[in-house]
Amino acid sequence: MKKLWLIFAQTVTTALAIVFVVQIFYPRILNSELQSIEKSIENNFHHSNRISSSGSYSVAAEKAMPSVVNIFTSKKKAINPHQQFLDDPVFKRFFGNQMEEPSQHDNSLGSGVIVNSDGLILTNQHVIEAADEIEVALEDGSSLRARIVGSDPDTDLAVLKIDVRNLPSITFADPKKNKVGDVVLAIGNPFGVGQTVTQGIISALGRNHLGISTFESFIQTDASINPGNSGGALIDAEGNLVGINSAIYSRNGGSMGIGFAIPVSIAKQVMEQIVRQGSVTRGWLGIEAQDLTLELADSFQLRTTHGALIAGIVKGSPAERAGLKVGDVLIEINSMKVIDGTSMIGIVSELNPNKQAILKIARNHKEIKIPVMIGLRPKLKAN
Repeated sequence: MKKLWLIFAQTVTTALAIVFVVQIFYPRILNSELQSIEKSIENNFHHSNRISSSGSYSVAAEKAMPSVVNIFTSKKKAINPHQQFLDDPVFKRFFGNQMEEPSQHDNSLGSGVIVNSDGLILTNQHVIEAADEIEVALEDGSSLRARIVGSDPDTDLAVLKIDVRNLPSITFADPKKNKVGDVVLAIGNPFGVGQTVTQGIISALGRNHLGISTFESFIQTDASINPGNSGGALIDAEGNLVGINSAIYSRNGGSMGIGFAIPVSIAKQVMEQIVRQGSVTRGWLGIEAQDLTLELADSFQLRTTHGALIAGIVKGSPAERAGLKVGDVLIEINSMKVIDGTSMIGIVSELNPNKQAILKIARNHKEIKIPVMIGLRPKLKAN
């Protein structure tokens, strides 16, 4: 045992002597090893930090928030019919100041998204509808007067312009990559409290038959959207624009986890037409369509409920000139299948006016094809 202990002690002493000599005559060797160890520890520390912050969407929010603006609109109130009597002492004696109006303007609040560094802003049409003055507040606190480039009530979209350059414009997401379950963030100014970010997921895609606008293919989300969020951005986890927040389902005026956004594909298409020509051009047939029920499909001897029943035809419309009749069932338009009345409107709207289209219809238990010259969709009159 003593012999083993002696060998161990000699080995340790020799090793310490070698380290001492190396440290004195070759210090770089040990320093490089220490630096390598320190670097390894540092890398592991940063990796640990990345793991702990992987659930954060701060990078996406920081990227998109400068591109989201607050929109303030005002419009003049109607003239008080008793205005001429308000300064009359006798009138004031009986009515006091209860007939006076505290302000000559009604104010409303919404949000918008900078889509071009030269000052183009995308928002909802209902945010700026009937406004006499529009003011845009940027993230840096500055406010500027905006003018309307154009609007489209059929999709509830509008484009504004402010005279500023080098603005932080948002980037557009690829709409084909959107999937139910994807994380999204809603950015806007709810209730006027200031810019706010809420988080949720895409609950559904292609929502329609909601009665919100003429052309509906909404993204549904459970990210909290409240009054003041209208026109704001719905972004993905990388900070790219997925849609324009537009409406909510609510029984009390607040968020109930069901919000709707206009997809970026529709918003981009509408915006480009407005910028190019001041308005949106769409095709038009001039028919009133009705969805097919099982009973109607059986009566027309159709195999499915896909299609749109023509329930009415506008006098002098392209449909009337082409010879379409009430009771015809529209099955295809230029080989594109018609699912229901909503899809029919969407397909026709994308056709170019003054161009011929081929309609496949079911009439008297037979399928026939009818050529029709597509017309220009009339402008929707504001209420």
